[in-house]
Amino acid sequence: MSVLPGKALILVENLSVPFDRRVWQECQTLRDAGWEVHVICPQGTKRDTEAEVTIDGVRILRYPLKAATGGPAGYVQEYGSALWHTLRLARKVGRVDVVHACNPPDLLFLVALYLKRQGAKFIFDQHDLCPELYLSRFDRGEDFLYRAVRALERRTYKTADVVIATNESYKDVAVKRGGKSPDDVFVVRSAPVVERFHQVPVEPELKKGKPHLLAYLGVMGPQDGVDYALRALASLRDEIGRTDWHAVFIGSGDAFDAMVALSKELKLDDQVEFTGRISDEDLLRYLSAADVCLSPDPLNPLNDVSTMNKIMEYMAMSRPIVSFELREARVSAGEAALYAPANDEPEFAKQIAHLLDSPEQRAGMGELGRARVAGPLSWENSQKALLAAYAAAVR
Repeated sequence: MSVLPGKALILVENLSVPFDRRVWQECQTLRDAGWEVHVICPQGTKRDTEAEVTIDGVRILRYPLKAATGGPAGYVQEYGSALWHTLRLARKVGRVDVVHACNPPDLLFLVALYLKRQGAKFIFDQHDLCPELYLSRFDRGEDFLYRAVRALERRTYKTADVVIATNESYKDVAVKRGGKSPDDVFVVRSAPVVERFHQVPVEPELKKGKPHLLAYLGVMGPQDGVDYALRALASLRDEIGRTDWHAVFIGSGDAFDAMVALSKELKLDDQVEFTGRISDEDLLRYLSAADVCLSPDPLNPLNDVSTMNKIMEYMAMSRPIVSFELREARVSAGEAALYAPANDEPEFAKQIAHLLDSPEQRAGMGELGRARVAGPLSWENSQKALLAAYAAAVR
């Protein structure tokens, strides 16, 4: 199926580009297929700070954005500002053939509507199920704001010519809840570029004098389970009696400070290190030295059906994983992970302890994971689905 190259505008709100790796991979795929690619996104704080830049042929326009703090009211302010800047910069880009909006939030359809009136086709790239995200993050139940979020999702589906889903669970939602034809929903799985992930010599000093290193990589928000991981590590120490490990938590997010405080409260601060965001080079150093990688996302309406980027990147580095039992975690990792019953922190700790005592099993699980992301779950397969989605949109 051939794609008719044209002018594409990708809208992102929750991360800067190229820091958002999925979006950057999509940009590169489209560019290589002959598309003229423009991106509108927020500015980063320490990287991606330029207001306008062209990187590898992709034009990126960025706007200043203060991330939400507190409850839902903070998100109203954040999203309102993002929407205004996105519309302003979309006018600067001018007419496009495809507008490709990546959620959250499910407000970018308003910009898509403006561009559709000028002849653009709208592709909705659903990174998160926002109603499930709301339920999982705020614990307020199906209140007025939840119903508003559902309404925005319905409008987004209705406006979209084509939907991109990150996995089959999300596609199922787009068809059943969104009313989309299965032929108009394309699964483009998030997948690391395996060439970017490679082993480097293990640096024993990263283990801080301990035999083993445990690693967490990812965002630290209320729904990401870093608190579950910390309590599991306390159980590993106190109930199982294991102190032969050092743990590193790589990444940042709006729960970062709270997780550092929890680590101190649990008296783990002598064995747990928080790095914040780090360079790709340092990431390879830590993951190469890691004996076990942690995916502590708890069971909730969002996590059960979401593909975790951390799992894919652990597998790309041939690392064994401990995860809670989640539907899409098992689809991604298969036998590259051991699974604890959902949200069961002592069992999570037991699985870690088992792997620490099983070096041959760790190596075998790592090889299985690497083969999965280099084969059936590879970005090469996702590229084909992405280009098929664009072909369907412009057809």
